Amino acid sequence: QVQLVESGGGLVQAGGSLRLSCAASGRTISNYGMGWFRQAAGKERDSVAAISWGGDNTYYADSVKGRFTISRDNAKNTVYLQMNSLKPEDTAVYYCRADRGLGYVYWGQGTQVTVSS
Repeated sequence: QVQLVESGGGLVQAGGSLRLSCAASGRTISNYGMGWFRQAAGKERDSVAAISWGGDNTYYADSVKGRFTISRDNAKNTVYLQMNSLKPEDTAVYYCRADRGLGYVYWGQGTQVTVSS
């Protein structure tokens, strides 16, 4: 079992920055692909960014390319999402996910990000 706890969300003005953290416990996540997802009110949960277990491959949704950066520190069992130039449309609950295939998928409880205009 992997437990994931997100932190770093909050209220920020448009153009501001936040850094989300996803701290894992229970098992090492060094062999898990990690991802950040978000779900706005009344909408489906969408993928925002992902990073391979070694950190050498990343993925970003078109809507966040050039503004968000995903990174990981396997020694700290933590994944980060640096969010810059935030927009009101980035407002959502942000979730962290660990996935190593074969059905081993774990989610955090989410952290709220609210961007005011």
